[in-house]
Amino acid sequence: MYKVFIVDDEPFILSGLQDILDWEELGLTIAGQAENGQEALEQLREIPADILITDISMPVMTGLELIRAVREFRPDLKVVVLSGFDEFMYVKEGLSLGIENYLLKPINLEEFQQTLETIVEKLNVFRLDMQWWEYTNSVLKDNVLLRWLRGQIDPQERSERLNLIGLPLTSRYVQVALLQVEPATDTFRKRVSDLAEAEAETSFFMFWDSDNDLVLIHNYEEASAGAEEMAFMLEEIAGLCTGGEKLRAAVGSPVYGVDAAPASYEQAKQAQEFLEIHPERSIIYYEQLRDRKEDLQSVLPEDWSDYAKLIMSKNVAGLSEQLELYFAAPSMEGLTPAMLEEISLEWILFFRVLIKDIRSETERESIAEGLTAIRRANSLPALSAALRQTSAGIIGMLDRELKSPVVNQVLNYIAKSYSEDLSLKKLGFMFNIHPVYLGQLFHKTTGESFAEYMNRYRIDKAKEQLRTTNLKVHEIARSVGYWEMGYFYKQFKKYVGISPTEFKGLL
Repeated sequence: MYKVFIVDDEPFILSGLQDILDWEELGLTIAGQAENGQEALEQLREIPADILITDISMPVMTGLELIRAVREFRPDLKVVVLSGFDEFMYVKEGLSLGIENYLLKPINLEEFQQTLETIVEKLNVFRLDMQWWEYTNSVLKDNVLLRWLRGQIDPQERSERLNLIGLPLTSRYVQVALLQVEPATDTFRKRVSDLAEAEAETSFFMFWDSDNDLVLIHNYEEASAGAEEMAFMLEEIAGLCTGGEKLRAAVGSPVYGVDAAPASYEQAKQAQEFLEIHPERSIIYYEQLRDRKEDLQSVLPEDWSDYAKLIMSKNVAGLSEQLELYFAAPSMEGLTPAMLEEISLEWILFFRVLIKDIRSETERESIAEGLTAIRRANSLPALSAALRQTSAGIIGMLDRELKSPVVNQVLNYIAKSYSEDLSLKKLGFMFNIHPVYLGQLFHKTTGESFAEYMNRYRIDKAKEQLRTTNLKVHEIARSVGYWEMGYFYKQFKKYVGISPTEFKGLL
């Protein structure tokens, strides 16, 4: 709703203007009114109005004087002038002040409504332009930061781009942390966005990466203060979880020099993988993993890529032979249960890295049994069998066509949030991809347009509720994302062939 402020020195006109139109239908609401220009000016300093409707001839301050004064602090305010004077002087001065229309009293209702409809259209276009500018600027910032942390951008370009979007990196040290939030609600994202703006002049930068993780970058000058500042910021972000969200953090090591930042980012990624298999922990530092790996060095594969290549090439026989050699090595003799558990965790981490680009929960669940068996293995033979089972599961997944990672993220989000107001624009913003391109990827991957998929998915959920609950049809419609009953009935009949009422009657 856009806000309207009305000014006229005749009370019956103020009252009449409120009743003359269905303001809500026009997308408008009357936010305030005044009987003279001076009173209106004082209120408009506090009330964020979008449209001003004012008389010309008023005591204390005229309408034209009001427009001139309010333009100093609200230059974009849309103004409609009402007047009983059909004089060129008033019209000319009003036009010079950028008014939308000059209407004579008594007001022609049709012209008045058309004027307001035109203003609403202009405001809608302006709002969309602003939203698009904010979106593209955010995507540009996220893209530059992510390319920098992945080592995909040279120092000169990185410096130029970050200066362009107002994110200079001038201090000596960098440390990167990755934060996973479940669920990453719109409310939490808004709080993080507000915090990022508040911290814009400090040493911290934040953005959401393509894995839907909150990336926290600390660029600071004094090495002695870095750890304390990072800990404080993590606590501050944790304090944003007031809606039951669960926050988990993986922190890379501090590195010297802005161009060394990718090393800290990669370390945070490795720590995050370890965090995934320890759900009881909320934070882990890469230094903790580094010390642990030194103790395991003699019993872990020298080159994990050999196993990855065999799995990716679907070479089951070669993989089996390689695993036999691994378990037959002298270093595997006399392992303690604690060491066996640590080896199992390393293999789980290895498999998780292999499937990190597979976003389908169904696909991941297909190897969950193997990962569980690895963790529970209490002997070398049991661990060997579990590794073969999990490898076979991954090879089976590779035999199936994998969907676009981004589309899989979208599909998973739809499965959890299909009752919300979802659009390609909103999802594109969430997953850092242009809405038009996302729509093309979505259709290529699913064989359906986004709208078709959403309607079919929601109707399937509605059918399920009609079968299993005693909810009324309108309650089910709302629970699956339809707030307009006529549209719900139309879509249900399109995909099912009968109305929801008829469908319920058949059960």
